[in-house]
Amino acid sequence: MDKRKAEEAFFKGLMLLSTFIVVGSLLAVFAVVIWKGAPALSLSMLTQTPKGGYYLGKEGGILNAIIGSLYLAGGATALAFLIGLPIALYLHEYAERSKFASFIRISLDVLWGVPSIVYGAFAFTVMLYLRARASLLWGILTVALFVLPIITRAIDEILKMVPVKLREASYALGSTRLETAFKVVTRQVLPGVLTAVLLAFGRGIGDAASVLLTAGYTDSIPNSLLDPVATLPLAVFFQLGTPIPEVQQRGYASGIILLVLVLSLSIVSRLATKKFMKYVIK
Repeated sequence: MDKRKAEEAFFKGLMLLSTFIVVGSLLAVFAVVIWKGAPALSLSMLTQTPKGGYYLGKEGGILNAIIGSLYLAGGATALAFLIGLPIALYLHEYAERSKFASFIRISLDVLWGVPSIVYGAFAFTVMLYLRARASLLWGILTVALFVLPIITRAIDEILKMVPVKLREASYALGSTRLETAFKVVTRQVLPGVLTAVLLAFGRGIGDAASVLLTAGYTDSIPNSLLDPVATLPLAVFFQLGTPIPEVQQRGYASGIILLVLVLSLSIVSRLATKKFMKYVIK
C-alpha cells in the first residue's frame, strides 16, 4: 500500500471513529435518561403544576417549567434576533472589510466562548444595583445576552454565502443599501437565518446556569414579566438534587421532556430549511 492510500485509510478511520463517538454519546444519553425516567413519565407531569410537597414525592407536574421555558427562551430569542440581525446586516452592507467590523466579529467570538454562568453573574450584579428581583424579564434579558453572539455570528456567516452579483443587480435596479439588505439579502438567507434562530432557541431553552440567579423559580405559571419563572433545566437540577429516589426519577422524566423539545426543534429546523430553500438563488 503506497503512502497516499495509507494516509487516506488512516484519516477515513479517524472520521468514522469520531462519528461513532458523537452518535454513540448521543444514544447513550438518550438511553440512560429514558431508562431512568420513563417509569415516572405520565400525563399529569405535562398537564399539572407542582402541588404541595411535589419535590418531596407528592402529586403534581412540571407544566410550570415547560411553559416557563418556552416563555423565557422564546422571548430571549426574539430579542436577540431583533438586535442581532441588524448587526449582521450592518457588518456586510456597510462595514464589510473595516477594522471596526473585524473588532465586532472578534468581540462576538469572545462573547460566544464566555460560560453562561458569567452572563448570569453579570445580570445578577446589575439586578442588585437596581434593587430588582428575579423575574421572567431578567431571565429573558440574561438569556438574550447569552444567545446574541450565537445568533449574530451565525447570520453573519450565512450572509457571506449571498452572491455578490445579486447585490450588484439590486443596486443596478436603483435599490438602496437598506432596501437590498432587507428585501433581497434577507430573503436569500432566510433558511439559514431560521436555522440560526432555532439554534439559539435550543441553547436558550436548555441552559440552567445563566438563569439560576436571575429568573428565580416558582411553582406557578408567570402572569407577567415581573413574576419569577421556572424552567425545565432548573426543574431537572432541583429534582435530581433531592435524596428521594422517586423525585430523582421524575428529574430524569423531566430530562426526557427537555430532550424531546430540543429534538423537535432540530426536526422543525430541517423541514423549514427545505421549504424556504426555493427562494435561494444558487
